[in-house]
Amino acid sequence: RVQLVESGGGSVQAGGSLRLACTASTGAAPGYCMGWFRQAPGKEREGVAVIDSDGSTVYDDSVKGRFTISKDSAKNILYLQMDRLQPEDTAMYYCSMGYVGGTANKATMLARGGYEYHSWGQGTQVTVSS
Repeated sequence: RVQLVESGGGSVQAGGSLRLACTASTGAAPGYCMGWFRQAPGKEREGVAVIDSDGSTVYDDSVKGRFTISKDSAKNILYLQMDRLQPEDTAMYYCSMGYVGGTANKATMLARGGYEYHSWGQGTQVTVSS
């Protein structure tokens, strides 16, 4: 099972930026998607952004135009560049990776807040103050 380790979280003021990184123990094979998800206290986990093996991306509406997901396949690192951060972005951020096939795709992975049977990291905290 792939191991995922997130880094880059922290505390910033509204309008600031952070870049999260997720280092995977193995690369993503064709058919695999990687994504960022977040969970705020008292709320369900939600999808932030997902990228598939071809590099195609999907974003939650709340982060479109502010966040950018990317990956360095040579280094097995997934990134999330977060700009113009807002207090409502405060949450624990998790990365996840897994095979997506059949009726599932990157859009369903995002909409469902990820799949439990995929690999998950331990999370990194992002706190945005007003």
